[in-house]
Amino acid sequence: MLKIAVLSTATFLAGWTAGRLIFPGMLAMIAGAGYLRPNYRGETIPSGAGVAIYVSTLAAVSASFFFLPPEIRQKSAVFMILMSGCTLLGLVDDFWGSGRCRGLAGHLKSLLAGRLTTGSLKALAGLVLAFYASALSGPWTLIPLNTLIIALSVNMINLLDLRPGRAGKSFLALGILILAAFPLKYELIFLSAAAGSLLAYLPADLKARAMMGDAGANALGAVTGITAVWLFGIEAKVFCLLALLLLHAVAEKHSLTGIIASNRVLDYLDRLGANRPEAVLKGRETGKRT
Repeated sequence: MLKIAVLSTATFLAGWTAGRLIFPGMLAMIAGAGYLRPNYRGETIPSGAGVAIYVSTLAAVSASFFFLPPEIRQKSAVFMILMSGCTLLGLVDDFWGSGRCRGLAGHLKSLLAGRLTTGSLKALAGLVLAFYASALSGPWTLIPLNTLIIALSVNMINLLDLRPGRAGKSFLALGILILAAFPLKYELIFLSAAAGSLLAYLPADLKARAMMGDAGANALGAVTGITAVWLFGIEAKVFCLLALLLLHAVAEKHSLTGIIASNRVLDYLDRLGANRPEAVLKGRETGKRT
């Protein structure tokens, strides 16, 4: 157990250190390439910067590989394939997404009408990735359940990525809950690597100096989903799936930003640490939702 605690801490620090080293250069690279997008306030900032989270997580997980037992090494391969694929699909949406379709229902309608969108491509390919990761992560009887948990978790973080720091803080909150429920599990090493990487990036997001984009949101969602699949029992998985379905159903009909803004506690947590004036666009969603 001491070994797990030490490895988790070391991997967290490795992710944070890699992020601190990588992120400034990546931000300059993105800005130099002219890949700038307006944020919810209309300010033009580097977008797709969340790819730095993926790169630094990859570095941290790779550094820990030879200290892991064989069965966890196999899981590290599944983890990186899933995270890599979801990051790539997010970048496709960041680069080529038009924003004309909103929500899963909008992309599905477009697909049924014969028009492929980046959102529907991301959903279909993400479902295949989730199926692949599920097939390698548990009994065949649980593949449908595990697949839906991973796929919906990926999109869950994306739904929240509409205000500075919201997606990152949500990921950290979920990570703390998972850590409290399942302490000293080897699978938490991957979550720790992503959390450390995210914390190196998060100050820029909170200050609205960078936008993680779908690349970062999808990567964090993949980490959340695969961790839940590995650690949760069947009852917890069913509850998790129902909660994800409810969140997506609400998001299709209502503004999540409006719901958060109407609740004093949620609004306080949403604004905590963020560079977000009270009077600017309160409760109004202007970001892309896919």
